[in-house]
Amino acid sequence: MAKVYSKDIIEAVNEASCYGADIEISTVGQLGDKLSPHSLVWCGDKYLDNLKSIEVGNVILSQNGHEFAKRECLHYKNVGWIVVENPRRTFAKILELFFAKTLPAARIEETARVSEKSSVHSSAYIGHNVVVEDDCSIGENVVILHNSTILEGTTINENVKIGCNCTIGGVGFGYERDKNGEYVLMPHIGHVLIEANVEIGNNVCIDRAVIGHTLIGENVKVDNLVHIAHGVSIGRNSLIIANAMVAGSVQIGENVWVAPSSSIIQKAEIGNNSLIGMGSTVLKDVDPSSIVVGNPAKPLRSK
Repeated sequence: MAKVYSKDIIEAVNEASCYGADIEISTVGQLGDKLSPHSLVWCGDKYLDNLKSIEVGNVILSQNGHEFAKRECLHYKNVGWIVVENPRRTFAKILELFFAKTLPAARIEETARVSEKSSVHSSAYIGHNVVVEDDCSIGENVVILHNSTILEGTTINENVKIGCNCTIGGVGFGYERDKNGEYVLMPHIGHVLIEANVEIGNNVCIDRAVIGHTLIGENVKVDNLVHIAHGVSIGRNSLIIANAMVAGSVQIGENVWVAPSSSIIQKAEIGNNSLIGMGSTVLKDVDPSSIVVGNPAKPLRSK
């Protein structure tokens, strides 16, 4: 386990101020855990009453939280207080810098199958049983974890992370009736393009476009068990959360939040900075900076 001191946090996080002893921090936890003097937790302003039960340890909190702690916490002098602008963001940064596991070393595992017709950057990691088909491009520092399949023609740009058991570039669910009324699959000759710094969880399916690209924009984050259909475009910095279903040719703007278990009808346009509430069924376009909820989803208010 990593070891870090309050002074290390001060150096890593410019806006931090520390109150109390500069002791070794060797473990991280959450409010409600039994803490040791060497534990580190964070506390948001909504949960300040939980500070009253803390007797030892180190807490990342806001200036408002620190004022509360000085007034209300009987064991104030026994606790190390790290005061920052955004406690959760700082805690995440500390986890990344001092406690998180490093990315796997660049290599292609022996059980992976990578087409000679594809290019894989020398800094990428390709996990066990991963399949990369023909004409794929895997960029710098890409990580593709075990049992995932990258189908023909997929482009994955730098610093993308893909979890286990994902299928990227499969044929979408697009059918047309023939003259006898029987359903016939529409050929999908397009591809998937994943731009830089995207993160994709486990068990995600992203379908290739019929023509052109299914586009996952820069810095998009996709949670576990998400389905993104053919021809979808997702703008930069948007979040698609667990169990969401994005139907064919949906256009999602930038900085959009699609909450868990939401469904979006085909060809809908979701404006920038909007929020789709949990479990919503979106049947119409969503204006920029809107919050929509329900089944069918209706505007709640403007952001």
